[in-house]
Amino acid sequence: MSLLCEKYVREVYDSQGKLTDYDIKVDGTFNFGFDVVDKLAEEQPDKRAMLWISKDNEAKDISFLEMKEKSNQCANFLKSLGIKKGDKVMLVLKRHYEWWYLIVALHKIGAVCIPATNQLMAKDFVYRFNSAGVKAIVCTAEGEVADAVDEAQKKSPTLEYKILSRGTKEGWIPFFEEMEKFPSTFARPSGDEEVKNEDPILMYFTSGTTGFPKMVQHNALYPLGHIFTARHWHNVQQDGLHLTVAETGWGKAVWGKLYGQWLCEAAVMVYDFDRFDAHDLLKAVSDYKVTTFCAPPTIYRFMIQEDLSHYDLSSLRYATIAGEALNPEVYEKFYAATGIKLMEAFGQTETTVVVVTSKYMDPKPGSMGKPSPQFDVCIADENGKEINTGEIGEICIRTAEKTPVGLFMGYYLNDELTKKAWHDGLYHTGDLAWKDEDGYLWYVGRDDDIIKSSGYRIGPFEVESVLMEHPSVVECAITAAPDPVRGQVVKATIVLAKGYEPSDTLKKELQNYVKHATAPYKYPRIVDFVEELPKTISGKIRRVEIRGESK
Repeated sequence: MSLLCEKYVREVYDSQGKLTDYDIKVDGTFNFGFDVVDKLAEEQPDKRAMLWISKDNEAKDISFLEMKEKSNQCANFLKSLGIKKGDKVMLVLKRHYEWWYLIVALHKIGAVCIPATNQLMAKDFVYRFNSAGVKAIVCTAEGEVADAVDEAQKKSPTLEYKILSRGTKEGWIPFFEEMEKFPSTFARPSGDEEVKNEDPILMYFTSGTTGFPKMVQHNALYPLGHIFTARHWHNVQQDGLHLTVAETGWGKAVWGKLYGQWLCEAAVMVYDFDRFDAHDLLKAVSDYKVTTFCAPPTIYRFMIQEDLSHYDLSSLRYATIAGEALNPEVYEKFYAATGIKLMEAFGQTETTVVVVTSKYMDPKPGSMGKPSPQFDVCIADENGKEINTGEIGEICIRTAEKTPVGLFMGYYLNDELTKKAWHDGLYHTGDLAWKDEDGYLWYVGRDDDIIKSSGYRIGPFEVESVLMEHPSVVECAITAAPDPVRGQVVKATIVLAKGYEPSDTLKKELQNYVKHATAPYKYPRIVDFVEELPKTISGKIRRVEIRGESK
């Protein structure tokens, strides 16, 4: 365990060396910028913090000393503009390394960082700027982001500062040119400007599958909640190189590219590609000797379509998966090709890892694993009562005795929405699962995704897992379609693998395949073949869009 981890966590193990109890301890105030980044810079200045790879394969090593000094320059620059504790600053920087300079700087100041995707349009920015009261934005000049922000500013009275990275534009402050003018030292704030543990430092507009995005707030202790993420799920090592595939606008970036990894004193690799290509990603893993890897199921689905024997993956010793439920077929094919078992987990933008297949466990393909000892997890019925083994219920976190580190503060400026999800001593995730006799949890789906057909309740994931076993299917989504007789019927929206073409014959083959592989009532009566599935920025399938409902 790294010295930083020892400082902040208490772990208890049984005689077999398995973790049985886990708790986070904090003495005084915690600030990730000063207590992690600057601490490592002082003790191990030359230690690699990040290996950044551009889309053109330019490699840049960034030490903890450089991270400290550049974040200090950023903090001084932002303060010169009047950015102070509590101000909202949006970052739209794709996978550019300056995102890390800036988020650390904002943590040092105590401003609230709002990461966002470069895929947002003008109307999306208007909603976010006005909902959160955004004061400044730093974004990349690549693409049409700056144009969208200029258009949005006309309807966004709180937006005062527009800062542009990797380019110039009239009305924008050039990031690197201005940042480099400032000193590389920055004193820890004190008094009213000191960042307290309960102060908000991070906000995400959730990429929900329904409705307008919610504003999830996290406090200054939230980074400590990700020690478990990196140490017990990603299984990073101090001398290793960890790669999580995530764009910085998605919450998964702080899960796998920042907090826990640096607290465990591991380096992160950032591959700044524009468009995902399985071959290029596998080559990067091989060329730069990645040791631990995490990606959403979609990435693995396309990776196993490649001939993995053509890549030297000998440095890779551990792999994890999250974002959507893991289909057993993906697990089996990746394991057969690499000998590496995919370790699944479940969490939300509102949490850290809630359910996990930790490094101490034997994975059950298709299971999320067991509840993380960081949270008091239960499977509850609609009344909040814990249900029996084998029954389907909602994944909930008990909070009556204490609010665990890693759980969000609430939805910003929306007490009604917060109380709807968090009441009677329980935080309700809205995700359904069941527990087997060994204590493993199995994902069923979102509560509003359940299909009710002729009195049967059908979880989308169980049908998707069957379809994924068919060689013609590379991706699929199961949704409900209205039916005058049955109420609802099962609809399959399918992306075909290379070499397969849509046809009535293939449709009937897939329907029969499901009929014989699982209960016949679950088979898809409607089958649509598509080029790609609609997804959120975090890679989750937007079933609401497939169903044709309002966004």
